[in-house]
Amino acid sequence: MPIRIPNDLPAAPILRQEGLVVMREEEAARQDIRPLEIAILNLMPEKVKTETQIARQLGRTALQVNISLVTTPSYRPRNAPEGHMAAFYKPWTEIARNKYDGLIITGAPIERLPFEDVAYWPELVDIFNWAAGNVTSMLALCWGAQALLYHLYGLPKVEYPGKLSGVYEHRRVAERYPIISGFDDSFRVPVSRWTEVPRAAIAGEADLVILADSDIAGVCLAQDRAGRNIYMFNHFEYDADTLAWEYARDQEAGGAPKVPANYFPGDDPTRTPRNTWRSHAQLLYGNWINAVYQMTPFDRQAIGGG
Repeated sequence: MPIRIPNDLPAAPILRQEGLVVMREEEAARQDIRPLEIAILNLMPEKVKTETQIARQLGRTALQVNISLVTTPSYRPRNAPEGHMAAFYKPWTEIARNKYDGLIITGAPIERLPFEDVAYWPELVDIFNWAAGNVTSMLALCWGAQALLYHLYGLPKVEYPGKLSGVYEHRRVAERYPIISGFDDSFRVPVSRWTEVPRAAIAGEADLVILADSDIAGVCLAQDRAGRNIYMFNHFEYDADTLAWEYARDQEAGGAPKVPANYFPGDDPTRTPRNTWRSHAQLLYGNWINAVYQMTPFDRQAIGGG
């Protein structure tokens, strides 16, 4: 089904070229359909890349989806032009008067900071609290998932000795939950993080269910018992070349990053990597959108009404 995004968003021509149906705002307004309203709180530094990656996943799902791009009022990104932010992003304080079927919270390259030391942490807490009564379901990614677990349950994150980067084999460890419907018993997922929430901490919370994990990369996917909050600690949304771009960036910054594991053919960074996770990525986002559709009321104003 079509996805509706702002008319001039840079992602639009990219997605059209890939064969996705991208509707202009005026075209969507003429359809007598109740689309799902999904807000994306994009905390990643490369805004356009992340917008395109997530819009691609949502645009391949079976329902019409309207996207709203959101930022915290105090956040001033260094890698996105001010004009882009002004044209396409709304501060949370502006959208807080609305209700949404879904909210996606991205990761952020600040994992090694204590949560309370993050400049926009108080605003993020306000967003989490607002979402509890104004959003049907949250899908939190990477650091966003760690932050939401810390806020709701006080679960700590633990820092690795070095960055964990690569494409790792994961296993499905639950059966009946809709978010992993159709998943193979094992599948590959891009991982790019410095920290993790320990498996024991998540398993120790009666309200949380672990759905997929890895011997090397730990917990990949979890949710609460009601299925309202989904925690994806890795990056199904990544393009084939995203880990390569991050590896080159870290080299240029003067670091000595390890070559992402199980990623470049022959572990040779001069060779072009292949996307081996695309189908499961689409399955995850499609399952989430379907679950949101099943949970959310037809009248969006009834969201949060019990």
